[in-house]
This record gives sequence, structure tokens and C-alpha cells, in this order.
Amino acid sequence: MKLRFFGGAQEIGRSAIMLEGSTRIMMDYGIGINKKIEYPVSMPDIDAVILSHAHLDHSGAVPLLFNEMSVPVFGTLPTVSISEILIKDSIKIAARKGWAERIHNRELNSFLRHFVGCTYLEKRRVGDYDLTMYDAGHICGSAISMIECLDKGSKKRVVYTGDMKLLPQELHNGAEVVDGDVLIIESTYADRTHPDRETVKKDFITKIREVIENGGTALVPSFAVGRAQEIMAMLERNGLSDITWLDGMAKEITKIMLDSYGFVDNIEVLRKASESVSWISNKTDREVALRKPSIIVTTAGMLNGGPVLYYIERLRKNSHLFLTGYQVEGTNGRALMGEDRITINGRPRDLKTQFSYYDFSAHAGADELHDYIRRSGAHTVVCVHGSKENARHLAEYATAQGCRAFAPGVGESIDV
Repeated sequence: MKLRFFGGAQEIGRSAIMLEGSTRIMMDYGIGINKKIEYPVSMPDIDAVILSHAHLDHSGAVPLLFNEMSVPVFGTLPTVSISEILIKDSIKIAARKGWAERIHNRELNSFLRHFVGCTYLEKRRVGDYDLTMYDAGHICGSAISMIECLDKGSKKRVVYTGDMKLLPQELHNGAEVVDGDVLIIESTYADRTHPDRETVKKDFITKIREVIENGGTALVPSFAVGRAQEIMAMLERNGLSDITWLDGMAKEITKIMLDSYGFVDNIEVLRKASESVSWISNKTDREVALRKPSIIVTTAGMLNGGPVLYYIERLRKNSHLFLTGYQVEGTNGRALMGEDRITINGRPRDLKTQFSYYDFSAHAGADELHDYIRRSGAHTVVCVHGSKENARHLAEYATAQGCRAFAPGVGESIDV
């Protein structure tokens, strides 16, 4: 049995890992979006796909497979619903930017027809292997996959974390540690531990209140999937929902999450928040939201498009911009953090509104990754979905724990 890496190895984005044995399983098949769309380096013949969650760097290239084959795609029900929205949006973005887009509605519809919905702890037969999914604690529907196969009469277990979060968030209680023989684990933040979440949350809410009391707008750009809903729940728990407005794709994702029983641990908090906030549906609503002190939660989280740019151009005095997620190199958010400058409609402009950054990451930090490796029982650890330095750093830690550890690159393979 081998692992082959077609993306997401010593890099973040376009995750694509194949387990090759008597059954060939592709674990995720995503895209990278920087100045263009990047796809996995190859499209091998496979028997099935396991989709860990809906984010485009894990799901975005899955429809491409259906140009060449028809195979089942296993994942949770929220994952297919959210993936459909995100992939459709990526098709629109590619067309608007003039990028060469290889995925069209025909391939997307074929992907949706072949999706096999799973629940947590439910065992599914995938060729010669058994698949069980567990809560990854990352976003709604995210799953850690355990693949069991017979080898010389005994069961061997391969565990793939996808993106995961061990510590609790507002809506998710955290990932389950799944015992396995081979562990394929993300290494996104293997170089650092996230700050104490309760402290960050306290600082965030304190600053929000300060902005409102000074008569300004608290503009909170958020990722549509996960982060926006986490922020909504946070504001609800602190009695701030009634002055909050929700805009952008986050509205559609929130509706899916509200129907995802069993995939959101604290769903009632989200339900209360959704009933208290004001939902923006047109330009008039946006104008109203800006007229008086308020909180606006909107996409896009890296300031590269969406309603957030409309608001930034119209913020009143004493307003404040709250960055709540990682800002990728080349995005407006990263430019703002480095140079106090963003680009709107192709024109660079200095931003006079004050801003601050709050680390509400849905990825495991170094301490969580180390804890997972120690508790997993794995004898072989494969570190993926991280920079070359971070993947190697985590592999060194696993080696120090007595594991056989790897930090493979794209195009490499490992005999497990």
C-alpha cells in the first residue's frame, strides 16, 4: 500500500492525496487560488474520493475528475451542500477575472450526483476498505477519516485528519482523536501555538463595544464558511446580536448550517443569533446599516471582493475594521496589514480607518498537533497541508516521539 501526493504536500492548497492499494482512494482533490487557479499535478485512475470538508483547497477540483471517470465521493451532507456553493462561486470568479477555468456546471452536476452522504461514526464500505468519519472540529461537516483494511489477516488503520481543530470553538467542541496505525495530519500551524481563545475573544468584544459607544461602525470581514457563524455566535453570547447585520455569502452558508443537525455542536446559539441579527438583502439595507452605530459581519474575509469593499469606502468616522482570519500573501488583507493599503476597482488606496487583527483560527496550533500525534497511537506519521518548513518541523516532532515520520513533497510517494 502506498500514499501518493498530487497536491497539498509541503504547500497549503490543492490537497490531493491518494491511498493506493487494492482500492485506490483519493483523499480530497482541491484547488489553490492565488493569482490564478492551481490544480493537482495529475489525475490518476481511482475507485473513490473521500472529501474531508467543503473548503475549496480540498473540494474545488473534485468535479474535474468527472471528465475522465465516474466514482463515488464520500463526505458529510453539509460538505456537499457547502461545496456546491463554493465551487459555483469559484467558477464565477474565474470567469470574471479571465482565468482559464477547467470546471463547468456539467462536471459539477456529475460530482453532486455521485456524492454519498455520511454521518459521523457511520461505517461505509469503499471498495475493499471500511470508512468511518469523525468530527474534525474545523467547520460544519468537516471530518477525520479512518480507512480500515485487512493486511495478512489483521486490520490496518489509516487516519486522514484533513483540516482539524482539537480545542473548542463557539459552535464546535473540537476534534476527536482517532486511533490509527498511519496518521496523515495537517501541519498548517506547526510553527506556532494560537493565543488563548478566551483572551482574544474578550479583547475583540471589548473593542467592538468601544467602537459602538464612540458612534462608529464595527466592520467584521469574515470567511463565509465557519468564521462568520462563529462571530455571530460570539456576538449573541455577549448581547450584541440586535445591532448586528449579516451580508454576503455567509447568509446562504448559515441557512445550511441551521439545517445540519449533528454537525454543529452548539446549533441553538447559532439559531438565536440568526433570529436576532438583521439580514442584508439589497443596497438600501446596506445604507441603513451604515447610518448608525452597528456591527456588520460580511464577506470576504481577506478583503478581496464581496460586500466588504462597498462598506470600506463608506465607513464613518470612528469606525474600525476587525480582521478575524489569516490573510494570504497577495490579498488585500495582507497588503493592509503590511502597508495600510488596499486595492479597490484596480486602484490602490490608503486606508485611513483603523484596524486590528484577532486570531480565531479554525486550524490546530502546534500544541494541538503535538497532542494529537501523542494520543493517536500511530507508528507512521505523514505531515501535509503546510509549508515545507512547517511540515518538516512537525515530522521532526513525530520522529522524536518514536514514530516513522515523513514530510513528502508533491509528486512523491510513500510505502506504508
